[in-house]
This record gives sequence, C-alpha cells and structure tokens, in this order.
Amino acid sequence: MPFDYNPENDIPDLTGKSIFITGGTGGLGAESAIHLAKHNPSHIYLSGRNATSAEKVIKQIHGTNPDLAVTFIKCDLASLTSVKGAAEHFTSQHQTLDILMCNAGTMANPPGLTVDGYEVQFGTNHLGHALLIKKFLPLLEASRNPRLVILTSQGWGLHPRGGIIFDKLKTTQDIAFGGPWRRYGQSKLANLLYARELAKRFPAITSVSVHPGVARTSLVNDLSLKDRMIVYGTTWWVIIKAHEGAFNQTWAATVDKAQIRNGGYYEPVGKLEDGKLDETAKDEALAERLWDWTEKALMGF
Repeated sequence: MPFDYNPENDIPDLTGKSIFITGGTGGLGAESAIHLAKHNPSHIYLSGRNATSAEKVIKQIHGTNPDLAVTFIKCDLASLTSVKGAAEHFTSQHQTLDILMCNAGTMANPPGLTVDGYEVQFGTNHLGHALLIKKFLPLLEASRNPRLVILTSQGWGLHPRGGIIFDKLKTTQDIAFGGPWRRYGQSKLANLLYARELAKRFPAITSVSVHPGVARTSLVNDLSLKDRMIVYGTTWWVIIKAHEGAFNQTWAATVDKAQIRNGGYYEPVGKLEDGKLDETAKDEALAERLWDWTEKALMGF
C-alpha cells in the first residue's frame, strides 16, 4: 500500500526534543524510534520488558546516529507498580518531555488478569498507559508544543455493547463468543476515548489517537494460528511492512501543530477519521466516565 509520506523527508528537525516510547524495544515502537532518531532529537527513551531487545534497537539506532542518547527504561505496563517506578525514574531526572508515544500493547489475549487484578488487555493497553501519562503530564505541560500520541486500532469497533463494561474490568471477562477480540476492542476504544478526554482537559498538550494499520509485527505473529488466520484473512489486501506501520504515529508525533486536530482519531497516514466513529466512540459521557473510573483506579499510585 503506497503512502504519500516519507519519514526521511517529512519528519522535521527534532533538535532539542526528548521522546519517550512505550514498547520501544520491538515492533512499531522500535521502528518509530529508528525513524525519529534520524532527525536529531536530544534523547530517546525506550520502555519495555526486555533489555536484550532494547540493546539491539539501540545498536541499530547508533548505526545511523552514533551520538544520539538512547536509554532503556524497564517497564511492564501490566503492573502499576512497575509503571510507577519507571515514571518516577524518569521524572526524577527530567523536568520536561516533548513527545510521549504510548505505543505498547497486547492483542487478543486469552482470559487473564494483570498483577493488579484487571482484565489483562484493558489493564495493559489502557490503565498502564494512563498511569504513565498521569505521571508525565506536568513534564509535557512544561514543554513547548508537547505531543501525546496514543495507539488505538480499528479494532476499537469490536468493543462489546455499551463500549466498556466497567463492572467487569476486575474479572477476566471470559465472553463465550469472540471474547479475546471484544476485550481487545474495549481496550482500544478506551485508548481513543482517553486521548480525546486528555485533549479536552489539557488543551496545551496535543493529544491524538492513531491506528497504525495492519503491520507484520510480533503483535500479529504471536497470535494463535486461528487468530492469525482471522487477521490475515480479513486484511490481507492492506497489510503493510513494520517500518510502514510506524508512519502514522511518527507523523502524529512530529507534524506541525496547525495540521493536526487535538483529540482527533487518525488512520494512515494523517487522515482524520472522526467521521468513522460509532455513537459509542463519540459518547462524551462515556469518555468522562472512563476518566473518572481511571482516576479512581490509579489512586495510591
């Protein structure tokens, strides 16, 4: 699928910019870091669970920009204690952050819980990121033209009836039919709603949600055979390479502020697609309820 976007030419000079990417040790996070590193940011932070994978990405980045500061910060989004530790490690050393890319995620998992007892996809994809965002908001607000990019997915449309089943978020939500995908849709809907709510509450920070496209990464390759067949069977004509999957999020992280709508939902590359949202995804009361639920869940962290 050809894109009218070339990160080599279309990412502007990033001199002085600090960047934090969750899931930066592989997949689209690593590809994003590699693209961004070629445009002279001051520092890139990669968070994730695997230090060995991080070293490989850092080595690749240094192959094109040997002088760039790149730091790995261990962080498991399925553990709020781990997220808190990673965030406080960063905030103890920095007063500003220019770009936060909430890239990491998990997809179509079997029934399970995070260590804090939340449905594993919601706890990882939404709640872990929400805590990191909460910790980093003062640093973003202290920056000039801060940018917050949250990866969602067209899979938000697979959400269960009602969008988010709040009274079941501390269960495995073992739904009989299509459970893994409905739980995934619920978490990706939360990503989309949360980005819009952040834009409303913190207008000085440009916050958007982005669908990266269907890229050949471990997120798909690690699925069960049946679920891989579902993904490839329903999207084979739009599947893109991993480095192309990072285009939309690098565009959103770096495009001129005048060319991006705060709170918007974007599909590749740079296409505002709020018109594709269903009534649940447009529901402002649901977004506010998610905000309030999240704030309560994060108390004490």
